Amino acid sequence: MKPPSSIQTSEFDSSDEEPIEDEQTPIHISWLPLSRVNCSQFLGLCALPGCKFKDVRRNVQKDTEELKSCGIQDVFVFCTRGELSKYRVPNLLDLYQQCGIITHHHPIADGGTPDIASCCEIMEELTICLKNYRKTLIHSCLSPTIPV
Repeated sequence: MKPPSSIQTSEFDSSDEEPIEDEQTPIHISWLPLSRVNCSQFLGLCALPGCKFKDVRRNVQKDTEELKSCGIQDVFVFCTRGELSKYRVPNLLDLYQQCGIITHHHPIADGGTPDIASCCEIMEELTICLKNYRKTLIHSCLSPTIPV
């Protein structure tokens, strides 16, 4: 049976099937000064490198190369492995390792909160990074909206 002539079959195509170019702009890192907590360091915040979700189409290879070229040494990842797959970067943690970036993976389910022990562990690792003047970045699955 043929579709009605007034309806184009392309009207029913899924946006997931349409090739969409990856974002070409460098990944944006917001640098949060930590002077309010008596620390001379800055903490980097950015969106999920390589994220592909809805209208976001990042390139994971370009994004991780950009992080490396910015001198990022440590990254704290709060996404679960399921979320990394959902946003089409299931191998991001391995890619960080290949780039020589130390990864601190502390998965927190979307909408969830870490328990006190996890919070203490995250803060301890973060403190060590900053005290050792390591260029450190945090990202979760969402884009940060912190003004700089």
